Amino acid sequence: MKDLFLLDPNIVFLNHGSFGACPRPVFEIYQDWQLRLERQPVKFLGREAVENFRHARAALADYIHCAPDELVYFPNPTTAGNMAARSLQLSPGDEVLASDHEYGALDRTWRFVCGKTGARYVRHPIPLPFSTPEDFVELFWQGVNERTRVIFLSHLTSATALQFPIAQICARARASGILTIIDGAHAPGQVRLDVAAVGADIYLGACHKWLCAPKGAAFLYARPEVQPLLEPLVVSWGYEEATYVTGATFINHHEWQGTRDLAGFLSVPAAIDFQREHDWDGVRARCRALAVETRDRINALTGLPPVCPDSPDWFTQFFIARLPELPEAELKARLWDEYKIEVPIVRWNSQLFIRVSIQAYNDRSDADTLLSALGELLPRLTAV
Repeated sequence: MKDLFLLDPNIVFLNHGSFGACPRPVFEIYQDWQLRLERQPVKFLGREAVENFRHARAALADYIHCAPDELVYFPNPTTAGNMAARSLQLSPGDEVLASDHEYGALDRTWRFVCGKTGARYVRHPIPLPFSTPEDFVELFWQGVNERTRVIFLSHLTSATALQFPIAQICARARASGILTIIDGAHAPGQVRLDVAAVGADIYLGACHKWLCAPKGAAFLYARPEVQPLLEPLVVSWGYEEATYVTGATFINHHEWQGTRDLAGFLSVPAAIDFQREHDWDGVRARCRALAVETRDRINALTGLPPVCPDSPDWFTQFFIARLPELPEAELKARLWDEYKIEVPIVRWNSQLFIRVSIQAYNDRSDADTLLSALGELLPRLTAV
């Protein structure tokens, strides 16, 4: 499927997880939306915007299994997370419980909000390796106490590329009266996402990553019971519901944020259609098989143990593998300069890893190139 994507064919691109990659047919539809905006901006942003948004929300809602008036588009999960975090009425002594695997931008968001409210952001340590989902739940729940008001947790983590058993956490939190906010940036398109089954109060997701929509398309889902808690990050025409009227207060308050490019949001249905037309269940299965094989080959090369069992409970299309201690900046630079390999080298809790993404456009030759490069570079750099 390489020819269907716009990526530079001279690059071994193993970093889909950072910003995604948009297929050519979807990108053309994205550009068509932009042209429609420029041809008649008053009509597009005025008379047509509500209906265009309605269609885009309905398609995404069907895809993630929720009602259309339970989600709002945002440019990225960080912005959506800021809206949620800044809306909460936290008090001094309250605690927001997270793991130490969370995305750095939202770690900073929570520290900022807690610093202003007197609440405390708790990053509960979850050490590697992982064993069973049940063990994870019990270990994480040790961080809960009578002051815990919010649980913030990744569905699939950015730094460690691990899938957490969030449905069990959300069910337990609901029974305990604790609000759950799940960062699902890496989930849509990589796993079959059913937000109702997940059971989160609030769920943040990216469409421009594994769903392959254009950059700047993400969403926030909120259960109807918690929607009144959420204040608009940008107060605009929909707030008093006199001008921007959709029939749902939650949508009115959050959807319209003034003049902006709507094309990324409106192209999400095209991304969903693209994956359906190309048997994405089959694509995911092929990518997972290559991910498993590549992880095993890296572990065999380094002689270091895996961070989790070989199970779809823990990883699907991207993974991390341990690396020996070495100058990571030099390894990253040489992988790019000498081999044209785009892949993250990650330091998490003082441990060094490589994070590899396998998407539809990757094949075994990409893995072979990576393994050949690591085979040549690791002995040189560990000897320094």
